[in-house]
Amino acid sequence: MTPHPLSLRNSASASGKPEAFVPRDWRNGDIPDDDKRVRLYVCGPTVYDRAHIGNARPAVVFDVLTRLLRHVYGPRKVVYARNLTDIDDKINARALEAHPELDPLDAIAKITAETTDWYHEDMAALGVLPPDHEPKATDYVPTMLEMIGRLVASGHAYEAEGHVLFSVSSYADYGSLSRRSTDDMIAGARVEVAPYKRDPMDFVLWKPSDEQEPGWPSPWGRGRPGWHIECSAMSEALLGPDFDIHGGGADLFFPHHENERAQSRCANPGSTFAEVWVHNGMLRVEGRKMSKSLGNFFTVADVREKLPGEVARLILLSAHYRQELDWTEKLAEDSEKALRRWRAAAEGASPTAPDPAVVEALLDDLNTPKAIAELHRLAGAGEAGALLASARLMGLLTPELGGWEAAPEAGEAGGKIDALLEARAEARKSKDFARADALRAALDAAGVIVMDNPQGADWRLGPDFDPAKLEDVQ
Repeated sequence: MTPHPLSLRNSASASGKPEAFVPRDWRNGDIPDDDKRVRLYVCGPTVYDRAHIGNARPAVVFDVLTRLLRHVYGPRKVVYARNLTDIDDKINARALEAHPELDPLDAIAKITAETTDWYHEDMAALGVLPPDHEPKATDYVPTMLEMIGRLVASGHAYEAEGHVLFSVSSYADYGSLSRRSTDDMIAGARVEVAPYKRDPMDFVLWKPSDEQEPGWPSPWGRGRPGWHIECSAMSEALLGPDFDIHGGGADLFFPHHENERAQSRCANPGSTFAEVWVHNGMLRVEGRKMSKSLGNFFTVADVREKLPGEVARLILLSAHYRQELDWTEKLAEDSEKALRRWRAAAEGASPTAPDPAVVEALLDDLNTPKAIAELHRLAGAGEAGALLASARLMGLLTPELGGWEAAPEAGEAGGKIDALLEARAEARKSKDFARADALRAALDAAGVIVMDNPQGADWRLGPDFDPAKLEDVQ
């Protein structure tokens, strides 16, 4: 079976259907084969805190897309850039709170260095490969200033009270990416009303900084860049004014990506900027929007305490990338069982070649649910080599993510766990919630994963299970 060409749902297209993807360089007969490249830019994290599990979804989705592109075009033919946003008001506030004694630039550097290390650690635990380029906004401020200067010189931006703003009215195609009306855009962008704006929709390219905020010298005074100009400058510097795919979460579609596209096209007349826009859907938890107020907000680090990274990766791939993903306990259980089965089926095997049906599913707008169904088929048919190669194309069953499947045995501790759960159930029944919570905390501390359900509770052992921590629990 010969896989059909890659198709992707282009968010910029009004058709709503996946379309054949052919990279720019492959359509240009003047570019020698050795010089052809597929260029991909993805908006990365704002590094001011631990990444939550919703932040991990685009990292995993575009990791699979990059693996697929390298499979189709060759490992050295793909250039993948994913930025780090280290200039942001949330970072400024966190840095000022944590390090008021430091110069503002040193303070944000200290905060972002630590959070970047956390992000790299979390993504590696999920099997996400490092991108080819990981630009930091702070390294590209001169590039941003040069691009802003071009926009001012061409009449697409103007200076007002120390700010430089993009003039939305100067770009007739504004709003065509997200296909929104002016009223919808004003509401969706939470437009800041400011007297220095010529139009409420105009957005900031440069803004002044006070003494407590990080700042850089510019023709318009000491200040810092707006969020949108960061990605435009970094993508142009690394991939050129025109490239193939721009990715990110659906929450970035407007205003961030709309604004990126407008300013980049205006800074480079005749440019189309990104040709294909790919957006992943958001994440819910047990059917509800993830929120700290609902108590269902958790970081990747939180997940890693409960689940192996490989299980979390499979969960994130279980729904089509364009759809919302509902993270549930049942999905976590099923994903762990599937991976245990696949790893057992592939034990001792060497990878052969990815199964054509798996490749075809991924080529069809990255249809990971269908690809996962094919992995189940391969495991059931005993095709170990193809199972291993196909799963690795999706970043699964890799040696780096293995080892967790050899879960510890409960042994004599199993009876103690059952007794503690029974005592917890009795405490809850008698409304002694303090005791119930204490018993649950003790089980958590021992590495016992408790899964409440309408009938009571089930349990399983986490990779860090320590029976000694249960000995004195009553």
